[in-house]
Amino acid sequence: MPVLTALVGVAVSVLAALAFSGRVEMMSVTPVLGVMLGLAVGIDYALFLLNRHRHQLREGVELHDSIALATGTAGNAVVFAGSTVLVALLALNVTGIGFLGLMGTVAALSVLTAILVAITLAPALLVLLGDRVLPRRLRGRPEPVDLSWEPMSTRGAVLRVIGATVALLVLAVPALSMRLGLPDGSSEAEDSSAYRAYTITAQRLGPGMNGPLVVMAEFPEPVADEQLLAEQVRVGTMIAWTPDVVGVAPIGRSEDGRALAFQVIPADGPTSDSTGQVVSALRDRAPLDGGVTLAVAGSASGAIDISSTLAEALPRYLALVVGISLLIMLVVFRSILVPIMATAGFVMSLFAAFGGIVAIFQWGWLGPVFGIHDPGPVLSFLPTFLVGVLFGLAMDYQLFLVTGMREAYVHGVPARLAVRRGFNAGRVVVTVAAIIMISVFAGFITSEMVVIRSIGFGLALGVALDAFLVRMTLIPGLMHLIGERAWWLPGWLDRVLPDVDVEGARLERTHPHPTHWDHESEQLPAEPVVRV
Repeated sequence: MPVLTALVGVAVSVLAALAFSGRVEMMSVTPVLGVMLGLAVGIDYALFLLNRHRHQLREGVELHDSIALATGTAGNAVVFAGSTVLVALLALNVTGIGFLGLMGTVAALSVLTAILVAITLAPALLVLLGDRVLPRRLRGRPEPVDLSWEPMSTRGAVLRVIGATVALLVLAVPALSMRLGLPDGSSEAEDSSAYRAYTITAQRLGPGMNGPLVVMAEFPEPVADEQLLAEQVRVGTMIAWTPDVVGVAPIGRSEDGRALAFQVIPADGPTSDSTGQVVSALRDRAPLDGGVTLAVAGSASGAIDISSTLAEALPRYLALVVGISLLIMLVVFRSILVPIMATAGFVMSLFAAFGGIVAIFQWGWLGPVFGIHDPGPVLSFLPTFLVGVLFGLAMDYQLFLVTGMREAYVHGVPARLAVRRGFNAGRVVVTVAAIIMISVFAGFITSEMVVIRSIGFGLALGVALDAFLVRMTLIPGLMHLIGERAWWLPGWLDRVLPDVDVEGARLERTHPHPTHWDHESEQLPAEPVVRV
């Protein structure tokens, strides 16, 4: 059922994106990202709803009541979790890069469709399936609720925190040397014509011929015809003195005679460090003799400009996403420390994913495994895009795990035991959901397009690190160590914040079922125990 609903959502959103492409020009990779995200979140959201429904049926809840209750609780959490993904993706429009904002918008459309399908089509399918969502042996036979778990040991919690933190910090080390750029012919498949052309050009004519620069020299006064050759030689010679420039040739003059154009050949390819330094040196150069100023254009310098703009926008975008993260979780969990821990964990998993991307695609580690034959800079928009997507997915898992802990706590369970019960209640479905999402993203690593390959790898690694090292290892350990203080909130702030009730606690109090147990007698209380 989750696969069916995800395919329906992807079909609707991708066809809408392709129809929209008739009006707005978009990169060829944009619809592929919609497929990637639509499949991943579509399967996960339906899976969360289905898991809650099956759990309630096993406890003896009537079929239609269970579907309604699952939609009102897990479905409510799906809407809220999906909303965080939408916010992060739509916020890509603030980067000022048009194609990146469009990618975020199309991806957000896929996520929105997945949310709508999960809360409409999925419940309808559950009605048609009836009790067939359970194995035959469990139909009509309620299972006793096992709430005899004990809190995790403090020693185990300490080991969880230390182990996860060290692993994430070690993985993040390569990110310190991350270099951004756009792919060139060297990153294409070895049997492609683009790669062969790039290689032959580099071997026969030099690497710089794959990314020549266009340098415009602007004069304060028009250059007379009789002075043209002398000025071309003079300015061209000064340009040639720039380090890592191996060739200069005049290629034209403006109609008014005030600008001369030169083709400049750098020593290395368009994505190399030295080419970037050549562009910077020419642009930063003081006016030449006679007040001549230089400007640099061309595909290579354009790629450098885009990468530079994205690198400058990344900290601002990350700060925006982190700020949104803190505000959303402050409202959801009604706690000061839980949002701080969750956001810190997201930042750690994000930079660990950056480190893995640098090690594979920039340094060339395990290159043959991932089809990397010519390591180069990291795709310039990949870090910014990963921030938006991974933030939303991280908040999904945070909500589905920690809301279970909060739900147990507000029903009277001691804080440390609530951590164990919430974790045990959500770990299976979160594990399965993460594995599905990782599998979807990893399936794109075999793509012929290096852009898709790097995005698929980055998303798969980021989800794996955040789901298993942060949400299921680091966060439960920290929650155990902090205990009751994890749910502390100043009284004045508690009165100001809206009560969004993401986990549907009010609905469950109105329609109690066997999950509301008294933690002392291990029996269903006459009135649900609710901690205010």
